[in-house]
Amino acid sequence: MTQFDIPAFLSTLTQRAGVYRMFANDGELLYVGKAKNLRNRVSSYFRARGLNSKTVALVNRIHHIEVTVTASEAEALLLEQTLIKQHRPQYNILLKDDKSYPYLHLSDHPYPLLAYRRGKRRKSGRYFGPYPNATAVREALNYLQRLFLLRNCEDSYFNNRSRPCLQYEIRRCSGPCVGKISEEAYQDSVRQAILFLEGKGQQLLKELQQNMINASQALEFEKAADLRDQIDLLRQVQEKQFVDSGQGDADVWALTDWQNVLCIHRLVFRQGRLVGSKSYYPDNRSGEAEADLLISYMAQFYLSGHAQEGLPREIIADTGEESLEALLEAIRISQAKRVTHSRGQRGQNRKWLHMAQENARTGAQNWVSGQQNNQRKLELVADLLGLDEVPGRIECFDISHSLGEATYASCVVFGAPGLMKDRYRRFSIRGVTGGDDYAALEQAVRRHFTRLQEQNDLPGLLLIDGGKGQISRIRTLLDEMNIHSVALFGISKGETRKSGWEFLWEAGATAPIMPDAHDEGFRLLQWVRDEAHRFAITGHRKARAKSRSQSGIESLAGVGPKRRRELLLHFGSLKNMRGAPKEELEKVPGISKKLAEQIFIQLHGE
Repeated sequence: MTQFDIPAFLSTLTQRAGVYRMFANDGELLYVGKAKNLRNRVSSYFRARGLNSKTVALVNRIHHIEVTVTASEAEALLLEQTLIKQHRPQYNILLKDDKSYPYLHLSDHPYPLLAYRRGKRRKSGRYFGPYPNATAVREALNYLQRLFLLRNCEDSYFNNRSRPCLQYEIRRCSGPCVGKISEEAYQDSVRQAILFLEGKGQQLLKELQQNMINASQALEFEKAADLRDQIDLLRQVQEKQFVDSGQGDADVWALTDWQNVLCIHRLVFRQGRLVGSKSYYPDNRSGEAEADLLISYMAQFYLSGHAQEGLPREIIADTGEESLEALLEAIRISQAKRVTHSRGQRGQNRKWLHMAQENARTGAQNWVSGQQNNQRKLELVADLLGLDEVPGRIECFDISHSLGEATYASCVVFGAPGLMKDRYRRFSIRGVTGGDDYAALEQAVRRHFTRLQEQNDLPGLLLIDGGKGQISRIRTLLDEMNIHSVALFGISKGETRKSGWEFLWEAGATAPIMPDAHDEGFRLLQWVRDEAHRFAITGHRKARAKSRSQSGIESLAGVGPKRRRELLLHFGSLKNMRGAPKEELEKVPGISKKLAEQIFIQLHGE
């Protein structure tokens, strides 16, 4: 039950637009909402009947409500999104960040490199995208290399070529590294590639056709034939890659609820071409109506800068004009661009809306089907291991290092949704003797399970990449931590080290379980173990590469960039510095006698 005087609060509440914030007894912000009329909207949470179970659960946790009055509903929407992004309340729809989307990157170079990039856009040059997945960007890159013969080698490789590589021989590159094409001609190919990536395919097609005619009239028949082949390939790409209507610059949104799974689908059309398609699966913890939920999701998407393809001219969604009025005004205020709304009731917009609705239905059905399949696999794991209960979540640990260097532990998680990558964790192991996998594993499990124990969020099954020794060590640790509800098993390669011949170890057992190689539960455990190994070794390699890319001089205390430069100019390398006497260090400009002594001690560990 709520702990404040509801009638008194509602009777004094204004009917103006604004934002309301619902707090729990401990001060936690539960939910942020906006309203055109604060009294009417907040009162709707305290009706005697008609509330769904999710809304009732929220209301029962409310201790007090705070409101902020704004000049308009659009300003309320902007404030609401700012507060959601800042506090991420547990009952609000939370939009996941799309920073990991893949892009095509055209480098800033006389002979630019066109390459696949993911993550933060640190490098100079132009980025095109984002693409919906890695397969789409690699397919686009493959077509672009065939069409425009742009190089795909990194600068370090490009700068050290003395003869053409295989890419040139198979006509996937024009050979700029060895002068097979002039800089001017290569830049023209880059310009054409940019036209293609910007969606100006028809303009590019007309240009290539004119070039082919000019080459033919100049009796350059070989060049004309090459241009003809390029035109044919360009037409094939356009037919395969895009749904093309010739016009339209819109985002199309649809929402469906299928077997209690919500799926929001967004189609992105630019210049009439379908250039993006993505499904989202929000958790409607507050029990919002579907129309309100869709608008709330779109508001977070556009007002938080997630529209990486840029804002559309039109938003197509089957919602009333009044429902989107505040969002469109908020976009105009915050981003100085007018966006219109269509319900998709006729013409091309109707076809696009039906396409989005069908994708939303398919996405929800696939999600449910995938969850049912994953649940069945978890049941098979329980049968294989003889567990009393089906594990709701499997967590698997692995250790990776290179002769004790840069030791990392990984934890990957599998549940009914599949691989739960938001729960993945990577642990940098410190204070453990290099190569002591037992101690490294123990440290990682202790750190992880201490946090899970505090949150009362323990998994059903803990899987260790290891054998009898590792399992015995971790069993002792779990007993010490008073954790007895988690099933513990290890998976280790047999003598042949072949996949499918692994053993499963249970703590305290004298002999391993040797399952059939085709058992689906066993294959799931193998897959999860392989994913843990991949995740661990990725972290280890990054750490090792980082440490090796840094000079030992950079770790010297008291030596800044200017002194480092002087030291390198004087000695040439760290090896020469280590071999030099202390008096020689004193001769370096900017290095005092006292600092020279400190550097000498650091270099020799005295």
